[in-house]
Amino acid sequence: MPTFIWEARTKGGEMRTGTVAADTQNALVERLVAQGLTVTKVKKKPTEFVMPTIGSGVSLKDMVVFSRTFSTMIDAGLPMVQCLDMLANQSDNLRFRKVLAGVKAEVEAGKSLSESLAKYPKVFDDLFSNLVAAGEAGGILDVIFRRLSTYLEKAAKLRRQVRGALIYPSVIFVVGVAVVMVMITKVLPVFEKMFKDLGAGSLPAPTRFVLAISHGVTDHAFIVIGVAVLFVVAMALALRTERGRYALDTVLLRMPVLGPVMRKVAVARFTRTLGTLLSSGVAILDGLEIVAKTSGNRVVARAIMYARAKIAEGKDIASPLLETGVFPPMVVQMIGVGEQTGAMDEMLQKIADFYEDEVDTAVAAMTALLEPIMLVFLGGVVGGMLIAMYMPIFEVAGNIK
Repeated sequence: MPTFIWEARTKGGEMRTGTVAADTQNALVERLVAQGLTVTKVKKKPTEFVMPTIGSGVSLKDMVVFSRTFSTMIDAGLPMVQCLDMLANQSDNLRFRKVLAGVKAEVEAGKSLSESLAKYPKVFDDLFSNLVAAGEAGGILDVIFRRLSTYLEKAAKLRRQVRGALIYPSVIFVVGVAVVMVMITKVLPVFEKMFKDLGAGSLPAPTRFVLAISHGVTDHAFIVIGVAVLFVVAMALALRTERGRYALDTVLLRMPVLGPVMRKVAVARFTRTLGTLLSSGVAILDGLEIVAKTSGNRVVARAIMYARAKIAEGKDIASPLLETGVFPPMVVQMIGVGEQTGAMDEMLQKIADFYEDEVDTAVAAMTALLEPIMLVFLGGVVGGMLIAMYMPIFEVAGNIK
């Protein structure tokens, strides 16, 4: 559907402009005339080149700025269409600018803000659009956007913590693999040539083993690369399936060092999201469904949906959560207390605050623990290869003596 830029004058003589998507230029003119406007200018909006993006192309920082600014504007009494127009023009992100322009066009066409946001699910997920719908129903849109900005800021912090937990071991692993490959392909062949020049006889078993690995990699490099590529492709295809994602999330939660950190992240995200939804007036069953979709972990999502099914049958929320075995007993007990006292949203926010601090501590402890483990492992592999290479040299030196 093409987009048009229009200018029109109201009955009071005030000039207005806007950008609207319409089937034809005549259809747009008829729509504006029906709103009591005198159209002075309509032209088709030129096509903008947008670089292809992975995912939504909109960062959490963009969403935080949008939510915080939109809340301030609505609280100041500015019309919604004007707010969207100003925010679209001010955004530095071209992709986000186009999305906001589209939302503005939908609102101008008579749709509610939540319906307009739902047209862009990659940018505004179920949580966002449902909270906005609750704010529209309760007449507290400025409050909802303020809560959304706070929630998104917490989510951004949590994401940075997860990246901090994963980036160090990933970097060490990649560096270790690179060092071992250089040793196998460049260093070991030099040692082997030196052994032949020295006339070394039967080589020690560790040396023969390391040289066999070197020959296997260098002589069949294409096969090794092909197997590695096939493995990566197979993993990528498996992770696109529900079963593959569930298996990966299960492994992450059960890993010795990383697992407890990922579990704390899941608990913090669950309690923060559900607390934000409940405090905004979303029903518990709807809230649990939204939380499951936005949890980011298939194991946690399945546990939440199990609890939702039990609550729909008439049970309380604490017992089913405890049955899943995903959430710590202390968290479940605190949720149960909040449910009994009628302040579950406040209790969930307190749990989220506590576990976000716990994630900080856990990431620092994990990094401190992984650093010596990874260094010892890498040093053991490289040192073992060097020792295997020097053993024949020591033997040759002893024979010469």
